Amino acid sequence: MSVSIVKTFDHRNGVSKALELIENEIVASIGNRKKFLIKPNFVSTRTSLAATPVEAVEATIAFISSRFSPSEILVAESPAIGSFRDGLKNFGYYKLRDLFKNVEFIDLDEYEHQRFVLVDESNREFEVYVSKLLLDKSYVVVSPCRAKTHDTVIVTLSIKNIVMGAIKRGWKHEMHKGYYSINYNIAKLATHLMPDIGIVDGVEAMEGNGPISGTSKKWGVVFASTNPVNLDAVVAYAMGFNPMDIGYLYFLWKWGYGEIDISKIRVVGESIESIKTVFKPHSTYRSQLSWKNTAMKLGQLSP
Repeated sequence: MSVSIVKTFDHRNGVSKALELIENEIVASIGNRKKFLIKPNFVSTRTSLAATPVEAVEATIAFISSRFSPSEILVAESPAIGSFRDGLKNFGYYKLRDLFKNVEFIDLDEYEHQRFVLVDESNREFEVYVSKLLLDKSYVVVSPCRAKTHDTVIVTLSIKNIVMGAIKRGWKHEMHKGYYSINYNIAKLATHLMPDIGIVDGVEAMEGNGPISGTSKKWGVVFASTNPVNLDAVVAYAMGFNPMDIGYLYFLWKWGYGEIDISKIRVVGESIESIKTVFKPHSTYRSQLSWKNTAMKLGQLSP
């Protein structure tokens, strides 16, 4: 599947154009479904730079509404820090209900969850509870997020936004059992939670000590795709990282969920090289790469 790239410093315009460039692929991905679930990133409801810009979600809803006659549009999230309603208020999301008549806000923690048993790098089992709404394939799941560096998995983009947001509050910390474990288990959950459409807003991104305490990087680019593995690989590369170094992308690629070899991914709009930059990584970046050592010992990493 293609990855679209648009140069812009306008969130709404960038998202609109990025989606328009892959409209035919979006139509094919959606099929006959009329219910949409948009999952922004409110990892912290007090830090606007850590959150998905409301303008990106507004443009996403406008695109959906103008083309697909949706019967339902949910804007849903389970923040790691703060309440969902604080995020809606602090980031200006309540205006979406004034702009679009069929938008409903959903705190994922207030709805049903399904138990998943995962295994850490010491082969110990642990459990997490995952939103049944995000597992429900009758919804077209859209993941709009901001491009950010991360403290355990190098970058947090469209896939991680869905996976970590799907986990019930009080269980998210269970994922943090080491660099290998979090990468492997994000990938495992992503096989059940892969969004239908991914959007990465890099108009103003976050570098350094993300996903909350990093600094602003005015990048001026927006990406979109119906294959989030391809999308996140392209964005990671454009941020100056090697997609092969990002554990959850590596595992998903090995399992056949997408491509992370940039030379094999079709890009529309701007070229990757024209927008490629260098993000300052998290201060723990070198340590984060240690997931590879564990994967090598387990025979999961190609030499």
